[in-house]
Amino acid sequence: MAIHPTRLADGRELIYFDDADTTLGSERRLDTRTIDPRPETATMRLDVLTGEWVSIAAARQNRVVNPSAALDPLAPQSDDNPSEIPDLYDVAVFENRSPSFGPALAGDSTDPVDAPVAADAPEGLADLATLDYGRTRTSVGRCEVVCFSPEAEGSFGTQTPSRARTVIEAWAHRTAALSALPGVEQVFPFENRGAAIGVTLPHPHGQIYSYPYITPRTQRLLASLEQLGPDMFDRILDSERESSRVLLTGEHWTAFVPFAARWPLEVHLLPHRHVPDFAATSSAERDELAHVYLRLLRGLDAIYGDPTPYIAAWHQAPVNVARDSARLHLQLTSPRRGRDKLKYTAGSEAAMGAWIGDIRPEAAAETIRAAIPAGV
Repeated sequence: MAIHPTRLADGRELIYFDDADTTLGSERRLDTRTIDPRPETATMRLDVLTGEWVSIAAARQNRVVNPSAALDPLAPQSDDNPSEIPDLYDVAVFENRSPSFGPALAGDSTDPVDAPVAADAPEGLADLATLDYGRTRTSVGRCEVVCFSPEAEGSFGTQTPSRARTVIEAWAHRTAALSALPGVEQVFPFENRGAAIGVTLPHPHGQIYSYPYITPRTQRLLASLEQLGPDMFDRILDSERESSRVLLTGEHWTAFVPFAARWPLEVHLLPHRHVPDFAATSSAERDELAHVYLRLLRGLDAIYGDPTPYIAAWHQAPVNVARDSARLHLQLTSPRRGRDKLKYTAGSEAAMGAWIGDIRPEAAAETIRAAIPAGV
């Protein structure tokens, strides 16, 4: 599986990942556009009510929203479309032009590991944990776009097994590289799918966020690990595999509807052995994941016979803590609670974080499990 790193016209990194059975050559055209410089790095502000940091990334207001297919910014460049990717590709990963975090570095960004960190960057987790009024820090980190295909429409679930395997390899490669960047504390690959989720580009793609802090969701996970012990994920997996909520199981992975599912459609996918992130997975685990994950996503679409909106969130251990206990896992959630019905995070969920489930997890598991054979 060949990897071809290069640079875009404004200095952002672009990496091509070739399928194992690619028909593409090894050469790639350079990006010869004349484009505006990269925006200034966003600034984070501390919310003293919650202790959470909020990145104020005003440059995101300028991002492309629902362009015509002829101006797809993730398609290979053409004479009429000055897109972000200069040449034909299998899978392509590049730095977001309007990121929520990063660029993280002061000065030349072509040597990201050794370059100095931007001014007013966080001074570690202890610094970020300090409560005070009016605190700000630079939003160091990086946001990348992962293009699953040069096709104009689709999602991860519409890819071939070979292409799915290439994307997984890209997630592993980027997890390792981003974890090595100065100031990065957590790396998060994810895919948003469907207009109901807020997706404004139908091109099959996901993203990877690299945060300068440990996210609130993961902080709560770490608190559970501290209370229940480092074998928590083993115990969860043992319990779920004995339940009626299992959807798919293989040699290395098991998918199930969790005991306390929040969403009408919610699936967790866990590796059988402890791995903190994609970079730590074996070749055999990646091979099986490509098939299991495709079956799962296609099963969701088969429930109602059309594309199901979802957020596919790959939770990974923080870069510097809990590496021996926080396990890589997928949390796949959809607001779809019927053919023409959506669950909205209204008052209780959005304001108080107090969730109310609309469908019993066991019933949801039965529905998904019945649809999986039709989605193959």
